[in-house]
Amino acid sequence: MNRIITDRTLTVILAVSLALPALWAVKATAANDLHVALLDETGDDESRSGEEAADAGPGADDAAADDDDGDTGSAPLELPVVDASDRIGPVIPLADAVTTADHTARSFALLGEDVPPGSYRRLAWSATELFEGVPVSTPVLVVNGHLPGPTLCLTAAIHGDELNGIEMVRRVMHEVNPEKLSGTVVGVPIVNLQGFRRGSRYLPDRRDLNRYFPGSPNGSAASRIAYSFFTEIVQHCSALIDLHTGSFERANLPQLRADLRNPDVVTLTQGFGATVILHSKPAQGTLRHAATAAGIPTVTLEAGGPSELELSEVQHGAKGIETLMHTLGMVKRMRLWGDPEPVYYRSTWVRANRGGILLSDVSLGSTVREGELLGTITDPMNNASTNLYSPYSGRIIGMARNQVVMPGFAAFHVGIETEQAVTVGATEPDPLAHDESGAESADVEIDMDGNSE
Repeated sequence: MNRIITDRTLTVILAVSLALPALWAVKATAANDLHVALLDETGDDESRSGEEAADAGPGADDAAADDDDGDTGSAPLELPVVDASDRIGPVIPLADAVTTADHTARSFALLGEDVPPGSYRRLAWSATELFEGVPVSTPVLVVNGHLPGPTLCLTAAIHGDELNGIEMVRRVMHEVNPEKLSGTVVGVPIVNLQGFRRGSRYLPDRRDLNRYFPGSPNGSAASRIAYSFFTEIVQHCSALIDLHTGSFERANLPQLRADLRNPDVVTLTQGFGATVILHSKPAQGTLRHAATAAGIPTVTLEAGGPSELELSEVQHGAKGIETLMHTLGMVKRMRLWGDPEPVYYRSTWVRANRGGILLSDVSLGSTVREGELLGTITDPMNNASTNLYSPYSGRIIGMARNQVVMPGFAAFHVGIETEQAVTVGATEPDPLAHDESGAESADVEIDMDGNSE
């Protein structure tokens, strides 16, 4: 193919063409053309295992937990207990789940209960016990539609201090009319209830739950909880949206983390409205990795920061989920969006190279040029300042709030764009072939003169 693709359906083509050893980034222009640019993927440095993180304690986690679904991190070396071959029945593309369904709605069985068609039910999932031996019961909301269709699962607060997703799930679940719904929606507003009660990202055993999926019935507390949640809830779903925010006083522009090599995952991203998409291969141990490996297409929605409810991010996420449900044919309510957002295939974190007080000169979502000032770090004792500059032209898709930082702290996440148009079918090295354990080498530290260190 020697012509430049100019149709919005390029994302679908990318899902197939990514099997070739090349990846492309897409940016919508005012003329509605799509320029394709060769970009390789980078990520953060979450390279420790969950066990090591637990031993070091929560305060030892750094900004490679900047990506809350652990996109480039490693995980406990527990082998998955399920895969796509375990799923029963013919494989039907997610986009066709409603049109190919028979015309008889059935009761939805979950957690030992049957939810009749056209009804709403609140169930309870108990994965573990408190130290006193009292079971911990987590609410699970189910809306089973009057018409047949796919089962969409919404999960929030796998990290207990991430609040925006909780409100997104509440809004979506209580807006759905079961009499007009095709399929089923399962909402788990607070997966990590114990962390939520303590205002903590972690479980009581200091482990990050999103590094242990699909879990094990005989492993650590985190692994057992992950196994229970995965087998009792996730495996009953056709698709999954995992809701997160930034971590450790960082905020993310609303964005979908998605592996665009999977056509059903592409279907999810296409249906989400005007939301930034960041292509990333999920790391082993994350819910996104485990669910997708089991044949359940999954994306992570990152929006806002931890420990507070942010209305604009909540509205964006809830609207995106409702738009997806309309795209899949589950509801007939259409939501209108503005200009489309770009797809990024490459991003990098700009890190502090000195400790001090971080003050930002840009805001979340800002477009930046290569060499543009992003912020300053000032020593509170001698008043010496260090500037942080953007190593690339692109957009701020994540950033730290103003705070005191240490050297190496991830301060600004830059989604990288280029205007270099290329022809589809060109042969380039596969950016995904790099060793993810070395992803930190892609993070750039900039000194006060704007030079890379």
